[in-house]
Amino acid sequence: MFLEKILDLKRQLPAPEPGQLAEWREQALSAPATRGFARALTSGPRPRIIAEFKRASPSKGVLSGGLDPVQQARAYEAGGAVAMSILTEEAYFQGSAADLRAARAACSLPVIRKDFLLHDWEIPQSRCWGADAVLLIAAALPTPRLMRMLELCQEYGLDALVEVHTEEEARMVAPLRPPLIGINNRDLISFRVELEVTRRLLPLLPDGSVKVSESGFENSEQLAAFPEVDAFLIGETLVRTEEPQVCLRRLRGD
Repeated sequence: MFLEKILDLKRQLPAPEPGQLAEWREQALSAPATRGFARALTSGPRPRIIAEFKRASPSKGVLSGGLDPVQQARAYEAGGAVAMSILTEEAYFQGSAADLRAARAACSLPVIRKDFLLHDWEIPQSRCWGADAVLLIAAALPTPRLMRMLELCQEYGLDALVEVHTEEEARMVAPLRPPLIGINNRDLISFRVELEVTRRLLPLLPDGSVKVSESGFENSEQLAAFPEVDAFLIGETLVRTEEPQVCLRRLRGD
């Protein structure tokens, strides 16, 4: 079970020293305004695409080991992406804070830190790394913990994309009415991908939440089949191609 293996590693992360945490908090609270991740997902023509940067995945291993965050960010922006998703998990996705910083510095797109966040201190840390938003995975965070993380995101000026991938998780999250909800079409236990997950879960989500569908999209016809979705997060399709800018334009129907 990939999710549990990843979460076990995350639980073992040492807490930062008090001085380091105080520094992160101070920097995060005084940081300039973010680029507006949530706003980007509802602005401009559809389909809106969050283009993801990742070198590997737990289920498929190395996808593109030599991928450069600067080149990829510039290609994504030129191809019409509205935002970027950057993996920072190291053990299974070969991600890092350096990737996030480099990608964000290379473009004007808002950037979400995609990781398996469990700890309070990872919220100010993310802000200091340059993230405009973070991913919060319902499968990893019991409701009280998720509520706490959402409060911290608000305190530090970060948008939060709350991710669900089952009916149970969707029903758990709906009463919280988070501004952004992502439906992951990839089962986090088996890693099987099924686009119909989005169709099943959309009616369970609260009105007013920005809705994102994640994983499994390969062509513009698939995107057009979900007009209720505000934005699509696409990773593997874009990191495997040698022409991400062209691929993005095709996905968007340009």
